[in-house]
Amino acid sequence: MRKVLILSVLAAAATPVAAQVPPAPNPYGAPYVPYVGGAPAAIADQHRYETERLRAQAQAGAALAASQQTETQSRLRDLEAARQAATPPTSTGPIRPLYSPEQERALRQATAARGQAAAQGFGQIDAWLDRKP
Repeated sequence: MRKVLILSVLAAAATPVAAQVPPAPNPYGAPYVPYVGGAPAAIADQHRYETERLRAQAQAGAALAASQQTETQSRLRDLEAARQAATPPTSTGPIRPLYSPEQERALRQATAARGQAAAQGFGQIDAWLDRKP
């Protein structure tokens, strides 16, 4: 109990001392020391410089937006031209067959034979899977 009382007294005494510590000095000094007009002229110059900086930043952003808009329009025109060039031409005559009828028949028969062989293999697998344990 006595320790708690001592600690509370110390904490209460340290709080006003910490509140009375002066703030650290400005490491940069007052900005208006060399100005003839003093503080008002220095503040006006600071405002003027900041306004000019913000104006230059806004102009740079507007120039970037304009250049990006121009580039976007150019790319859209290029894409549209490529899209129109990629459309297939309309045919004026009949489409010739890729294979002769004999070649097509041979391809169909080969495909059917492969399908039957695959089905037979799958049938064996299915029979093996369906077997009783």
